[in-house]
Amino acid sequence: QVQLVESGGGLVQPGGSLRLSCAASGFTFRIYAMNWYRQAPGKEREWVATITSPGDNTRYQDSVKGRFTISRDNAKNTVYLQMNSLKPEDAAVYYCHTRLPPEWHDYWGQGTQVTVSS
Repeated sequence: QVQLVESGGGLVQPGGSLRLSCAASGFTFRIYAMNWYRQAPGKEREWVATITSPGDNTRYQDSVKGRFTISRDNAKNTVYLQMNSLKPEDAAVYYCHTRLPPEWHDYWGQGTQVTVSS
């Protein structure tokens, strides 16, 4: 079955960096787009970044452009989110996501907590 397992969250000071990882299994990872979302307390889940496949085209939410980088390693079935210059407003639970045929059902990981605080 499809599994997405995030890791790499933690506590970081403002201005710091973290790299999130999402290990995927149960589907042909290399041919599907992958996404990162986040959800802060009391707020709706919001899209953060997408990486397509093939081509590795990337798109970002405006608030993270220039600070976050999404990438993928198809040999390891893993998608990453490098987060630099973190701000308190980046604090949230970060989720890995993909959508797969035939019904284009949404699949989510369990999430990883990112806390940005001094």
